[in-house]
Amino acid sequence: MEVNTHLYGTFDNQEVQAFTLKNDQGLSVTCIDFGCIITEILAPDRTGNLENVVLGFDRLEGYLADTSYQGAIVGRTAGRTRGGQFDLNGKTYSLDQNENNNHIHGGVKGFSKVVWDSRIINEENRVGVEFTYLSEDGEGGYPGTVEMTVAYTLNNDNEFVIMGNGTPDADTILNITNHAYFNLSGDVKNDVLDHELTIKSNKFLELDEEFLPTGKLLDVTGTVFDFKNGRKIGDGPKSKDEQIVLVGQGYDHPFLLDEKVVQLYDEASGRKLVVETNQPAVVVYTSNTLKGFNMRGGEARPYLGVCLETQGLPDAIHHPNFPSVVIKKGEQYHWETKYTFLAK
Repeated sequence: MEVNTHLYGTFDNQEVQAFTLKNDQGLSVTCIDFGCIITEILAPDRTGNLENVVLGFDRLEGYLADTSYQGAIVGRTAGRTRGGQFDLNGKTYSLDQNENNNHIHGGVKGFSKVVWDSRIINEENRVGVEFTYLSEDGEGGYPGTVEMTVAYTLNNDNEFVIMGNGTPDADTILNITNHAYFNLSGDVKNDVLDHELTIKSNKFLELDEEFLPTGKLLDVTGTVFDFKNGRKIGDGPKSKDEQIVLVGQGYDHPFLLDEKVVQLYDEASGRKLVVETNQPAVVVYTSNTLKGFNMRGGEARPYLGVCLETQGLPDAIHHPNFPSVVIKKGEQYHWETKYTFLAK
């Protein structure tokens, strides 16, 4: 196993480095220290053919201009926060309003738009890179300074693990995720409508017209949101379900995980992705509104990729019935997700 590095570009007078983690099976993950962005994952199909299974751009400039958070770590809080503000300990905090009147994915700067410090991990049973970033008190409007660490590691069992840790010096809210867009067809040969998705979840969150949770948990039974026994992603966009229509004829919804495992399978290539997490939910986004720019391989269009954003529930600070995303002063926040790449 090995880690290779090279200069990827410059941002704000800082060098941006790329890191390629490669195991003995040929699986490789390339990421950069700008936004901890995963730029490429080369995974084998059932014949052993290695192809890229995430969307992205060929150069740093694409990621600098990107508004779809391709491959990035987003935070301090993933998803939308209503009105760009929240109350904590009797005080109101105003966040960046970077989507209409709401806050999304950490704000104007956020974890996805900064250069992180990095350290290579080279151990007997895994290789990787550890990114660190000091998010100052008031950044994006959030209270408290947070020391964030995000580690990407790869082993010979084709397990790619992301671990995120943060310790604030004051009470704050934290809820990160990785925003990779997966497409298991390889090198974006096809869209993801024929991918089969399996989620052991009985409930998903109802969204309003601003794509914010209403607070209501809806039963998946008898709907295109029932992935318990696996179903094609294309079932959603084909339906007239009100929630599907609302978000642009697809999925952009949080599912509460009864079992903290999500599976994605592409029958044509034989590639299978198993996602295991310590988080209570996954947001499934089928890139319904992906358009208006060029990406690696051509023009962006809906359904080119699917995001499986493992996280706490969006806007949880405004919903006492959701699991809390408040992290107390000195307490450690821990996010962990493992991605296992298989072929059958």
